[in-house]
Amino acid sequence: MSDVNAAPTAENLAEIKDLGVSFMTDAGSIKAVDGVSFTIPRGTVVGVVGESGSGKSVTARSIIKLLPETATTSGAVMLSKRDGSGELDVLSMSGEDLRRMRGSEAAMVFQEPNSVLNPVYTIGWQIEEGLRAHGMKDKKQLRAKAIDILKKVGIPDAETRVDYYPHQFSGGQKQRIVIAMALVLNPGLILADEPTTALDVTVQAEILDLLRLAKDEFGASVLIITHNMGVVADLADQVVVMYRGHVVEQGDVEQVFYHPNHPYTKRLLASVPRIGQQLVVRDLDGRVIERDGDWRDQPIAVEAKGLTITYPGHLMQPDFVAVNGIDFTLRRSEVLGLVGESGSGKSTTGRAIAGLQKVSGGSLKVLGVEMNGVRERDFKPKRADIGFVFQDPGSSFNPLMTIAQNVAEPLIVHGKYRDVAEARDYVGDLLEMVQLPRVYMNRFPHELSGGQRQRASLARALALKPSLLIADEPTSALDVSVQAKVLELFKRLQAEIGFACLFITHDLAVVDMLADRVMVMHKGSIVEHGDTEDIMQRPQDPYTRKLLASLPVPDPREQRMHREQLHALLAQG
Repeated sequence: MSDVNAAPTAENLAEIKDLGVSFMTDAGSIKAVDGVSFTIPRGTVVGVVGESGSGKSVTARSIIKLLPETATTSGAVMLSKRDGSGELDVLSMSGEDLRRMRGSEAAMVFQEPNSVLNPVYTIGWQIEEGLRAHGMKDKKQLRAKAIDILKKVGIPDAETRVDYYPHQFSGGQKQRIVIAMALVLNPGLILADEPTTALDVTVQAEILDLLRLAKDEFGASVLIITHNMGVVADLADQVVVMYRGHVVEQGDVEQVFYHPNHPYTKRLLASVPRIGQQLVVRDLDGRVIERDGDWRDQPIAVEAKGLTITYPGHLMQPDFVAVNGIDFTLRRSEVLGLVGESGSGKSTTGRAIAGLQKVSGGSLKVLGVEMNGVRERDFKPKRADIGFVFQDPGSSFNPLMTIAQNVAEPLIVHGKYRDVAEARDYVGDLLEMVQLPRVYMNRFPHELSGGQRQRASLARALALKPSLLIADEPTSALDVSVQAKVLELFKRLQAEIGFACLFITHDLAVVDMLADRVMVMHKGSIVEHGDTEDIMQRPQDPYTRKLLASLPVPDPREQRMHREQLHALLAQG
């Protein structure tokens, strides 16, 4: 266990002592971080874990005093200079001193690269900007430095792509560029705030390797903020667990994972989905809730034969084939998991089933209606039988309408009720079904947490008692403990209502917990499909094996073997 009152030592790059951060709001002062103390030793990776709102990001931003003007700080943040020439008392620094410190002594990698990269400048110019701000003027030297750092973070053809704009890179490549911007001045400390949250598991594995490179080759210490315990097991040497603005546990990674002391840490570790772990839901009397009958005996709800979906090209660009001649069936009361990386065609397939995307070729029958060339008036009666749970409920809810109005909307559109007042009792029942109290009906979407919004989104999708539900990455942005509750709720409702479900995700552990069968998509084609247990335990396709090996396991020793297995697979090509 770290001694939080230790005097500054040569081993520690940074020390956070009794840090407090409050924000002034219209409702008064809100304490986001309260009495937080821990150290970041030189040449180590420290993982800070906890749910949304635990104070992780505020703590990290305090280390470089990147806080809004409404923030009030107390305590101390001491940062040793990289060259060992002294210490910086960060919270007492201002203006020019802070500007010099940021980038050269400590640099931040943000969660969303699009919020960092300016779309109107080349990425080379943006990397050079940090060097210019710290006094480098020679144009040739600036360009050479930018190309060199791009090569180090694994951007192919760096000499050419240094002149590209952000939109010409994939999400994973943009995150690499943001890490390059942080590394270019060779700082002693890299602060990485949820750097892999929105990325596919294979890209996530690459970014984690890159952060490991920052420690091993650049000699930097890394503070990584995440709610993914697999990421912590993969990368961290030490762990700090935060809950409601406090540090509840800290220690080396093996101690925290194998001998957790605090109930919250135990709960966090228990919430992590793992391959081979079955999700069992029980009623109030402890009886296991199961579906009536075998899904294999049920009629077919969706059938695709040679399904092709093409996006027309623009400005002399060729057409893009998003889904390329796939075949599959989905039976009533079955959960079919559809997995693959971004751009594999998963969401396009889901949208076509929901009638939100035109079919270009082949056949797609949804609840008995042929979707290739379908007319809206023929499909409209079936829309009430299809529910859709979106990845981001925040953007699918109308922010000007209450939760009751949002959930009641499909009921009113399809003529089940005349207005919200008439639907109110039923909407209250729906919210209680997804374990949200009735009082939430009068709240607006922004007043709910991410997990609560996702539950309300599920209530709206189930409002018309659909026989088919399409869930598009419904848990990818949620904390593990919230995700566990949503998945449990999902399984319970599916068993009770018996809807057919296409569950789209890139998290294989989630699919393993929920799905009866799995389809793996890659570049518009289905490379493997079968019963969940067969695919998870005995994958045949190299791509499926790579996906499974890329998924970080919340166990440090097991994850080390897992990482070696992934590197061996990648070496085989």
